Amino acid sequence: MSAITVSGLTVYHDNTPALWDLNFSVPKGQLVGILGPNGAGKSTLLKALLGEKGAISGKCELFSNRIAYVPQRCGIDWNFPITAYEVVLMGCYRELGFFKWPKKAHRVRAMELLDELGMGDFAHRQISALSGGQQQRLFIARALMAEADIFFFDEPFAAIDVTTETLLIDLMKRLKGEGKTILVVHHDLSTAPDYFDWLIMLNLRLIASGECKSVFCEENLRKAFGQKETLLEKAISLSHRVSEGLVR
Repeated sequence: MSAITVSGLTVYHDNTPALWDLNFSVPKGQLVGILGPNGAGKSTLLKALLGEKGAISGKCELFSNRIAYVPQRCGIDWNFPITAYEVVLMGCYRELGFFKWPKKAHRVRAMELLDELGMGDFAHRQISALSGGQQQRLFIARALMAEADIFFFDEPFAAIDVTTETLLIDLMKRLKGEGKTILVVHHDLSTAPDYFDWLIMLNLRLIASGECKSVFCEENLRKAFGQKETLLEKAISLSHRVSEGLVR
C-alpha cells in the first residue's frame, strides 16, 4: 500500500521552477531519505506534501491526514516566550482544536515524551535557553505528541551532537517498526545507506526513487550532485560497497 503518491508535481517559487514534473510513490511503513544538493527542492517537496506550497500542476495524495512536521531549526522563532513543555503540548491541538484545553492525559503524555527524549529536566525552560540538540529533541517530542501516521523531518540532523543524532535515528527506526512512514530531508550522503530503507533523490527533477540498495548508486549520485567533490566521492565509494552487499 502506498503511503504517498505524487503525480506530475510542478512547483514554482518566485516565478522560478523549484520542482518539475515529479512522479513517484512511497510504500507505507518506510524510513525515507530525501537527498539532493542545495536548492534541489527538498524542503519544497515537504511543503508541497503538507499543502503549504501550491503546485501549478500535478497532485500529492497521502493515505492519512494524521501528519506531523518538524521544520528546520532556522525557521523557528526561538525568542518566542514559551516553555519546552508548552511546545510539546501544542502537538495535541490538531486533535483537540485550538479552543479546547489539553486534558490531564495530554499533560501526562507531554511529560512522558520529554522524559523519553532526555528533556524532562528542561520542561519549564524557555526554548531559547536550550542547546541546538535540545531544541531538536523538543520538536521531535511535539511531533510524537500528534500521534501521526506520517512524519516529515526537514534536516533534523543539522548542527546537533552525535548523541542526539543517534537518539533521533533510533527513534525514527522505532516509528518505522510501528508502521509509521517517515520522510527526512538529509544532507549527509555518508550515513544515508545506514539510516534509510527508501530514497528520493532530487535535483529540481526526480533523479530516482526506490529502495536504498537500488537507488544509492554512482550513476544517480552523479546525476544529482554533479562533479567531483570530497563528500560525493566518499558516497560513491560507499555506494559500491552497498551494491556488493558489504553494507547493510
